[in-house]
Amino acid sequence: MSSLVRVCALLFSAVCCLRAAVPSGSERILPASARLEELWNEGEFTEGVAAGPDGRIYFSDISRSPDKPGQILRFDPKTRRTTVFSGNSRKSNGLMFDRAGRLIACCGSNGGAMALCIVSASGDVKPWVSKFQGRRLLSPNDLVIAPDGGIYFSDPRYIGSEPEEQGEMGVYRFDPESGKLIRLLGADEIEKPNGVHLSPDAKTLYVAETNNGSRGGPNAPADPQIGRMTLNAFPLLKDGRVDARKKRVLADFGKETGTDGMAIDVEGNIYAAVRSQSRFGIVVFSPAGKELVHIPTPTLPTNCTFGLGSESDTLYVTAGGGLFRIRLKLDGHHPSTAKPGTPIHK
Repeated sequence: MSSLVRVCALLFSAVCCLRAAVPSGSERILPASARLEELWNEGEFTEGVAAGPDGRIYFSDISRSPDKPGQILRFDPKTRRTTVFSGNSRKSNGLMFDRAGRLIACCGSNGGAMALCIVSASGDVKPWVSKFQGRRLLSPNDLVIAPDGGIYFSDPRYIGSEPEEQGEMGVYRFDPESGKLIRLLGADEIEKPNGVHLSPDAKTLYVAETNNGSRGGPNAPADPQIGRMTLNAFPLLKDGRVDARKKRVLADFGKETGTDGMAIDVEGNIYAAVRSQSRFGIVVFSPAGKELVHIPTPTLPTNCTFGLGSESDTLYVTAGGGLFRIRLKLDGHHPSTAKPGTPIHK
C-alpha cells in the first residue's frame, strides 16, 4: 500500500469515527447541535450518577481492588469543579436522593458494605439494609426511589470473593417506614438484575437483565456463560409489588452486553446505558421499546441521570472513568421527589 493510500485510509477511518460519535435520532428529543461534553475523567470506574437537591451532581468511582474503598465525587455545574464528597464510599454503586434530601447508596461486594446505605451530609456511609431473611445480601447494585418512599434495588453478584449467602440474585423493595424488605423478582424472572427505574406514573418498574456470567468469589464458574441480556418492564401493583406474569421484554441484546443504569424523561422514555461492544452509548427507548435516540459515548457507559432546576433537560452520563453531559429537549423525571400520580406529560 502506498503512503498516499495509507494516509487516505487513515483519514477516512478518522472521519468515520467522528461521524459515529455524533448523536442521532428523534429531533423531539435531540437538538441538532447536541454533543456529549466531557466534564471530568480522572476516575477508575465511574457509576451511579445522581442529581442532588443542591443542584450538584454526585457519582461513584468504584475501585476494582478489594483493598480500596472507592469514593463518591461531586460535580458543581456552576464552578465546573469536581471534588471528593466521600473518600470511603464502601464500594458505592447506584446513588439516589430521597424526598428528605438523604443520599441513598447501593454498596457492593469486593470489599464493600454489601448493603443499602445512607450517606450523611459529611460523606459517611452507613449500612441501612444488609440482610434478607437473616442472610447477607450479595452486592446491591442500583436503585430507584418511588414517590411513596419505597426503594427498589437490584442485588446481583459480578465481582467479589465474599461468601454468597443468598441463593439467588434478585430485585427487592424496601419500605423505610415499616422496615419491611421483600424480594420482588428472583432468578426465574430475571437471571441477573442490574439497572432499575420507574415510569413517571409509577405504574411500571424497568429492570435491566445483564447476565455476563461472572460472579466472583468461591461460586464463580470456571467457564462463565453469557446469559440473557434484556431490558424489561413489569407492571406495579398497588401494594408496590410487581406482576411478574405480565413481564414485557422491551429490548433483547442477544449475546452482547445489554443495559446498565437508566434515567427517565417526563414523557416516559427510557435512557439506557447500553454496553454492547458493537454499538455502545446511551440508547433512548420509548415505553414500548422503540429506539428513539442513540448517544455514543467515548467508552462503555454505566449510568445516567438528568439534572435539576435550570439543568432539568441536561443528561449526565458516567462512562469509563469519567463524567459527561449533553443538553436535550425534554426534561428528566425524578421519581423520588415526584408526587404520586404525577402525569406523564407536562
